[in-house]
Amino acid sequence: MSNWTLAIHGGAGTISRAELTEETRAAHHAGLRAALEAGGAILAAGGSAEDAVVAAVMSLEDCPLYNAGRGGTFTAAGTIEMDAALMRGDSKAGAVTGVTRPRNPILAAREVMRATPHVLLAGAAADEFSQSQGLAMEPPEYFQTAHRRAQLEAAKAARVVALDHDIAAKMGTVGAVARDTSGALAAATSTGGMTNKRAGRVGDSPILGAGTWADGAVAVSCTGTGEAFLRCAAAHEISALIRLGGRSVTQAAEEVALRRVPEAGGQGGLIAVDAAGLAAMPFGTEGMYRGVWRSGSEPETAIH
Repeated sequence: MSNWTLAIHGGAGTISRAELTEETRAAHHAGLRAALEAGGAILAAGGSAEDAVVAAVMSLEDCPLYNAGRGGTFTAAGTIEMDAALMRGDSKAGAVTGVTRPRNPILAAREVMRATPHVLLAGAAADEFSQSQGLAMEPPEYFQTAHRRAQLEAAKAARVVALDHDIAAKMGTVGAVARDTSGALAAATSTGGMTNKRAGRVGDSPILGAGTWADGAVAVSCTGTGEAFLRCAAAHEISALIRLGGRSVTQAAEEVALRRVPEAGGQGGLIAVDAAGLAAMPFGTEGMYRGVWRSGSEPETAIH
């Protein structure tokens, strides 16, 4: 049981190969590797899957390249409303939706799990709770970037609610899944949602069973058209296919990402790690920022 695995994603729907500059490519690989190293160092030292996925997601939230924390997308009202969820294989879980001030929304989700009898807190009350727990808070300006502002204006001009790849963007929802040396599993997801979304919209990321899930069989974090992942309970469906359908993690993940999500009217990808430490990272878009690190190997990152 001494082996460990960490997989991460920075969002499905990447910039196209033709438009990706070497500078942008290098920046994304560096951001992904930093997240793998943050989480992998914990697992290599015998730490928990929970701590590893939180550390990896925090690294991605702090990087303005990704649609989570600093660099989150704007709503139609010009605000940034962030969601995050954390779940362990023993069913412990916490989530927040519509937060606007915690520097690291994934830490707010963990505090919900640790300090309350609840699973999900929303909006201003979740911001107030985060501050009461001593988490680092930031003004709205901290999360805003020029790229995201331009993305909002483009979406408004096109009259669309856009995923990252719909309007020549370079960023996406983030997530991490892990199996630690004790065999425990955990999953974490964090996002700013969709550009030009209606204020108050909630996607799949903070909803257990849709965008985030972990149990004794598998840990899953999803990215893409949140409404479609909600409609087919994507993350939990992977567990059901493994536990009840006898599928491998690869078979289950591909079934959901490549068939059931499109059938539900969306597209995207996901990362999953099963109880044996096997990882799957399917996506139905041109690319998905992703990485994996297994004990005894070197960190690997990829875009397309």
